[in-house]
Amino acid sequence: MAYDPGAIDATLAAAVGDEPRLIAELRDAFVDSAKRAVDVLEAAEGDQWSSAAFRLKGLAASFGAVRLMALADEAADAPIGDALVLRKLHRTIARF
Repeated sequence: MAYDPGAIDATLAAAVGDEPRLIAELRDAFVDSAKRAVDVLEAAEGDQWSSAAFRLKGLAASFGAVRLMALADEAADAPIGDALVLRKLHRTIARF
């Protein structure tokens, strides 16, 4: 799946119009929320793992972050604490 760095900006622009500062603030808020969601995922145990992955997927969907949505799905299906999936999530979020 290709990474589209403009997808989030396009989604935000569609929601708030041509407001670069607001788009930047919302992007920052998204990145902070995504990082916190992965922190919760890393600390999750048992059923919390898949719940945390689906919350991350919902956040990603809200911002049009298709690659992050796919990785959240992958996380939901992965074993609890899967290091590879967590590295992929961190790497993807860092690209935003």
